[in-house]
Amino acid sequence: MVSPKWAVTTASRLVLKRQRRRDGREGSQMTNLTSELELVCPCCAASLVIDVGLKRVVRHSEPERQDKVELGEADRILDEEAARREAVFQQSVTDERTRGDALAKRFEEALRKATDEPVTRPERDFDLD
Repeated sequence: MVSPKWAVTTASRLVLKRQRRRDGREGSQMTNLTSELELVCPCCAASLVIDVGLKRVVRHSEPERQDKVELGEADRILDEEAARREAVFQQSVTDERTRGDALAKRFEEALRKATDEPVTRPERDFDLD
């Protein structure tokens, strides 16, 4: 039978662990074992803790992004993106409207060229022999 005192302390430990994970303090609260190495990734600058005995990454923490968007700028950025999408859409509508005119013009040029040239029998290699 589990004593109530043990259950309360275990529950409080779980709550503290969850709270540390949410706050991002889990890595700073934990001490490294002698078999653990803490490295910084040269590519993304993330902090990696590797257990030498297990030959695995035990934990990692990503660095804080430098290009964070401020909440005040979010409205402006969304408006710019919406304007860009609208401009691209309007350009495609204009292209589609003038597409029929361009095809008609090409057809007229091909028809004029076909009527100007005399109709000749095509030469075949077989006929040349």
